[in-house]
Amino acid sequence: MSALNKTNATIGKMQFHLHIKPGDVGKYVLLPGDPERVLRIARHLEDVKEIVFHREYRTCTGTYKGIMVSATSTGIGCPSAAIAVEELANVGATHFIRVGSTAALQTHVKTGDVVINTGSMRNEGTTRFYAKEGFPAVPDHFLTHSLIEAAIALKPERKFDLHVGLNSCDDAFYGETPEFIQMLSDHKLLNVEMESAALFTIAHMRELKAAMVCGVSGNLITSDVEYEKEDPRLVQAWEDAIAIALEGIYHYEQNELKNQI
Repeated sequence: MSALNKTNATIGKMQFHLHIKPGDVGKYVLLPGDPERVLRIARHLEDVKEIVFHREYRTCTGTYKGIMVSATSTGIGCPSAAIAVEELANVGATHFIRVGSTAALQTHVKTGDVVINTGSMRNEGTTRFYAKEGFPAVPDHFLTHSLIEAAIALKPERKFDLHVGLNSCDDAFYGETPEFIQMLSDHKLLNVEMESAALFTIAHMRELKAAMVCGVSGNLITSDVEYEKEDPRLVQAWEDAIAIALEGIYHYEQNELKNQI
């Protein structure tokens, strides 16, 4: 069965990996990697309920300022993120915002900062099944701009540092050599993570909307990295990114309503 036929065969039905069905999720879905972070997002929602937790995919749905919003964990990497986006789209989700962690590649980007990316270097294998080499992995302009607007509005109160620009999306967490990391930095990429290329590419190919906001977990150039325990700077960055994503959805929805009048 071809990939297209697999998609067509499952639209509007119970999904094989996520175990979700039509009506379980809103059109807006936040996508953290970690299932535990779905529960963190849920604390920002009203009337929230857990829909299902199967494999690495945990899904909760609630409302934010009257807007139905869901959160689904993707697990680590583009293959599992691709499955999440495909199956969420099959049951009606149309707008996706990755709310994740990322490592900095420039010395001025610090642990605890927030990054909103405008495009990803495709250093992974999943998107080769969707698009030719050289095809750009780019988020939706208007959804991304709504995140930037929300971040600028929240910045004075929450006191985070914000960076906007390009990132790298990689496959092999333990395969990156110092020379490879330096190459990414030399290309003036702000950060590196493991899911955005699949999210951006699949959303474009399926005529959906996608964007990403991440908290910085460490800096691979300055070696400011904490793996042995939870870094409170990163925890705060997650909270900032969630707030930006939710306010970004609200701004985006308001602009959509204005355009319909």
